[in-house]
Amino acid sequence: MTERLDAVVLAALEDVKGQDVARLDVRGLTEVTDTLVVASGSSTRQVKALAEHVIEACRAVGFQPVGVEGLDTAEWVLVDLGDLVLHVMLPATRSFYELEKLWSLRPEDLRRGED
Repeated sequence: MTERLDAVVLAALEDVKGQDVARLDVRGLTEVTDTLVVASGSSTRQVKALAEHVIEACRAVGFQPVGVEGLDTAEWVLVDLGDLVLHVMLPATRSFYELEKLWSLRPEDLRRGED
């Protein structure tokens, strides 16, 4: 099911020209979700459109969002789809929070810094 959800989300982002799309496998790092997808939109209008398009595409094939946050300001929209969590952000917001860097750290990376 996760592979199908991934495919729907990635295709929907491509349809609406999502920028710098990154897919992160976070199994083993958290029990909350299996996959994080991070994408950028060039404006708040595009960020909102990307998130809404993904939501519509997922609903069309039977995946219901567990929750959606941030559509009102659309600087950072989070769409929780259970096995996959989507973050759509403005480039400046994405650069500030560096989610890809945060979620790519492994416990052994943190231990190396203690030496």
